[in-house]
Amino acid sequence: MRILMFGWEFPPHISGGLGTACYEITRTLSRHGADIVFVVPRAEPPVAKTHVKLVAATQSTLAYPPSTDDFFERLNIKPFDSILRPYLNDEEYRTVLNAATERAIEAPDLPSGILETTGHYGHNLMAEVARYSEVGENFAIEDDFDLIHAHDWMTFPAAIRAKRATGKPLVIHVHSVEYDRSGDHVNQSIFDIEKIGMQEADHVIAVSHYTRNLILYQYGIAPDKVSVVHNAVSRRSTGKVYHVTRPHHEKVVLFLGRVTSQKGPDFFVEAAARVLEKMSHVTFVMAGSGDMLPRLIERVGELRLGRHFHFTGFLNGHDVERMYAMSDLYVMPSASEPFGLSPLEAMIYDVPVIISRQAGVNEVLPHALTVNFWDVDDIANKILAVLKYPVLSRELLRNGRTDLKKIRWEVAAEQIQRIYNKLLA
Repeated sequence: MRILMFGWEFPPHISGGLGTACYEITRTLSRHGADIVFVVPRAEPPVAKTHVKLVAATQSTLAYPPSTDDFFERLNIKPFDSILRPYLNDEEYRTVLNAATERAIEAPDLPSGILETTGHYGHNLMAEVARYSEVGENFAIEDDFDLIHAHDWMTFPAAIRAKRATGKPLVIHVHSVEYDRSGDHVNQSIFDIEKIGMQEADHVIAVSHYTRNLILYQYGIAPDKVSVVHNAVSRRSTGKVYHVTRPHHEKVVLFLGRVTSQKGPDFFVEAAARVLEKMSHVTFVMAGSGDMLPRLIERVGELRLGRHFHFTGFLNGHDVERMYAMSDLYVMPSASEPFGLSPLEAMIYDVPVIISRQAGVNEVLPHALTVNFWDVDDIANKILAVLKYPVLSRELLRNGRTDLKKIRWEVAAEQIQRIYNKLLA
């Protein structure tokens, strides 16, 4: 089976859980015999040679050392020159666009029939999405595929054009929807793209029942067309497990994620203030970047929490792993979370977790402590309980290890494979 897959990030260039999920999904699908061509937008060149084939949209194949891993033999990463990034809104896009335009180099003349994708980024985010869709169609008609699989809204127009050009079945994979990012104040253009993508798809995959319900009731998609495939976690995805010495006199409570209203970082700060009223030897760490960061730094100052609060900025790779390993508790107070891989990653490092009831990951963690994201007092009380009572912490870890054994990417790949087989039958 040969699959044309569209996404907007893939390791080592990732900004969040989507890149990790795409990597693990493709890795496990390839073990089931799938040949995958993965189209990803990326403006910058790779920082180092990789063991995958990188094929630019405007030129011939770029030769990289062949892989000894069967997964990478089956997976071709096709980047083209684009400034699409995860989680960009229109204003953030213009900022990135201006920076890219300043360093852009005029593209060389190209042979006729080759789609121009270097420079000329367009005036806004939707123009860039349109460019991506043209490249997607180009890839679809150049090769022979059995099926098309697209991840999240920025790739839906490309996938639709690929389907219309080839007549191949289309699977739309929804990792989040506009209602998660914006609540009731949705960006209508993004909402429309999401809805059209789901309507045109032959099947829709949601990462949780929480997301599936939004798809059914907010987008009006038929129930029999939408399946749930939960994300997972693996040792492979987190690399080396660090064994660091945690300070005995100081407890570390971690928030790790985008510092945006969707993730509830303001509730984390307010809960921290309540905890510190009753327990002084605690350090709170906010790891991540986002539009709320300046406001929260000011709020921490107003609450006089500076000595007990650290802002690390965006972390990736080994820095994320070390941060998990140094923590005594992970808190995810998201206002709306389609799934949420980070609690699973924290649990791999033997870190107990508190997660909001508005997160899809609850569906696979029946023993986790949960809170309503807005209930700051409950968040604070549960943080205090975990930090003060080692028996509770150990019980959470024991139950968490049991839950993790059932959450495997192999299960997700098998479910996706069954969807593929049904569409191709």
